[in-house]
Amino acid sequence: MAKRIVHAACPHDCPDACGVLITVENGRATRIQGDPQHPVTRGFLCGKVAKYLDRVYSPERVLYPMRRIVAKGRRLSLSNAQGCATHGPPAAVPTEENWQRISWDEALDEITSRFRSIISEFGSEAILPYSYGGSLGALNGASMDRRFFGRLGASQLERSICSTAGEAGIESVMGVKLGTDPEQFIHARYIIAWAANIHGNNVHLWPFITEARRRGAKLVVIDPYRTRTAACADWYLPINPGTDGALALAMMHVIIGEGLHDPDYVAKYTIGFDELREKVKAYPPERVAQWTGISAQDICKLAREYATTRPAVIRLNYGVQRSEGGGMATRAIAMLPCVTGSLKEVGGGIQLSTGGAFGLNKPALTRPDLKSEELDHTPRSVNMVRLGEALNSLNDPPIKALLVYNSNPAAVCPNHNEVIRGLKRADLFTVVHEQFFTDTTDYADIVLPATTFFEHKDLQTAYGHYYLQISNQAIEPLGECRSNVELFRALAEHMGFTDACFKESVDEMIDLALESRNAWLEGITRERLEREGHVRLNFRSQGPGLRGQSGAMRIAESRESQEPFLPFAHGNFRTPSGKAELYSEALKGKGLNPVAGFTPAAESRHGSGKEAFPLELLARKADNFLNSTFSNLPSVQEMEKTNLLEIHSIDARARGISDGDAVRVFNRRGEIFLRARVDGSVQPGVVAARLNWAKLGPGLRNINVLTSEKLTDLGNSATFYSVLVEVESAKSRA
Repeated sequence: MAKRIVHAACPHDCPDACGVLITVENGRATRIQGDPQHPVTRGFLCGKVAKYLDRVYSPERVLYPMRRIVAKGRRLSLSNAQGCATHGPPAAVPTEENWQRISWDEALDEITSRFRSIISEFGSEAILPYSYGGSLGALNGASMDRRFFGRLGASQLERSICSTAGEAGIESVMGVKLGTDPEQFIHARYIIAWAANIHGNNVHLWPFITEARRRGAKLVVIDPYRTRTAACADWYLPINPGTDGALALAMMHVIIGEGLHDPDYVAKYTIGFDELREKVKAYPPERVAQWTGISAQDICKLAREYATTRPAVIRLNYGVQRSEGGGMATRAIAMLPCVTGSLKEVGGGIQLSTGGAFGLNKPALTRPDLKSEELDHTPRSVNMVRLGEALNSLNDPPIKALLVYNSNPAAVCPNHNEVIRGLKRADLFTVVHEQFFTDTTDYADIVLPATTFFEHKDLQTAYGHYYLQISNQAIEPLGECRSNVELFRALAEHMGFTDACFKESVDEMIDLALESRNAWLEGITRERLEREGHVRLNFRSQGPGLRGQSGAMRIAESRESQEPFLPFAHGNFRTPSGKAELYSEALKGKGLNPVAGFTPAAESRHGSGKEAFPLELLARKADNFLNSTFSNLPSVQEMEKTNLLEIHSIDARARGISDGDAVRVFNRRGEIFLRARVDGSVQPGVVAARLNWAKLGPGLRNINVLTSEKLTDLGNSATFYSVLVEVESAKSRA
């Protein structure tokens, strides 16, 4: 078979959505490289995906359906297993004593038989799907699965663990997730990376920032952790966790108080400025310095430089919104470019996400009109953050079956001990569709083999740029692996669902997704994507409305005409008022502050409980893993330092801890034993530890034994960064 090169797109949960070229020889992928023609990702890959052949051809891949034949949670040891090779970390490889290889028909028959039995006894809402960002492909992320569970009448999952607080915050001001085009960052002269480790997890934006700095731009980093990006900054401002909203309000206190705002833009394109001007009077830099740990002098300097150096852009990331007040903090930060008018400037504005631009026909993919024949009401919704509570406490009906795909909740969910207690239930039937034997498969009754993006076709959007891509299938699925689309198609067939949508091919589904009323998709077809690989959204003068609308909303022309994309240069916000809402009636209706405000988190140095647990924990994502993905691969593990607690020397000395010592980190929810690293990455009063697979961690645990199920103020997201702990030496236990 001749050598060929296949265009694909990385579907992992990263803003960059890289264009990828896969070399295939004799049916086997032999090389992966970045697509040099992609205008943003520019032909290079992150360290994780550059090693993707190790993932695809890992001897630890799940290749066949497997049935558990021992008690849940039994830890795995090295041995040969049917359908899975060995040679990896002992905790990641199944044994013959634990699993039995079965056929797909056997697996599907058993799953659907158990589902029918559960529905008969408890009702369809006793079944819960659990998925998130394992694949952001339009089809394998959310299509056939939503159809299946809708038709089944299962409980709905509120997928809010990561980004919904930030999305709610920015949408409360602007109405939509649109942001500064990454290609415009080269024109910026003042760049704030706010809780954004660009060099670590948005690496394809970095060359644009490097060029901007070569042209004279200043890079400022605001982050409670000294990230790779902070280490490269012109000015690094360490901030106390969860106080970002207060800093933004103090900046506006200075900007408005000193007349550094843009009165023309404010008058034309915002509402609520008078209320905002009154609100920020309560946040002078001297007061806010006590919360943030940033001096009043530096707050004033930051505000003045940001407002007077033009263009100025903020790269805001989701770390801000992982605190109790994260939604309101994002809202306050989103007001800054509205007040200064930087949204009208090439290279100015703010970027949290560009995902709101793509506007695929999601109803055609997910079919929310499909209903269970047995259920006479809308199924209940279960928040994914509170999985432990749902599995252990939910009634009427209780959760009796869990189907996990695109996620590893036994690693990534907060309140880990409660999650594991629920997963261990003997009466819980758990199915996991996975590429590897993860923390969650340790508690599965059935494990089903899943494809990688090399092995299926998909349509790929992005949340860090404006290019839509086709991701072509490069190789045949290994073993008996199936994509999410094919899994749920097969489950529908075995359940006897005859709806025509379960028969749609992948190409038909891509065509349906592109049949959208979003004018920015006009002229973009599957055939064109297959020819070109990536296509920039069609930003034409009719604006972000519906096809066929008049061109009343004035925005940028297409890239082909070399006009920049400035969606809010002349207003055109997708809020109820059509303006940037510095005062929100919708928030007022929910009993929330209609402008913005700051209240210290309960679990913070300014909240309750700090006497028993005086240290604020950053339950960080690892720099070289992606949540829990990639953390089992030896070639990626070599790049990451795991099982460490980073602590400031002041806090370490006070506890008799030296660099390299074993330490116990604990609060009322749990404990974990780590190795101290005293290296200046955090400020006094803050400690940090990184997410990993629990079964690859000390005591078969990870940092989520310390996090809580408490939700954010907006968006019902997780509060991973509002956590108090204490640390003590554990040298005697080392």
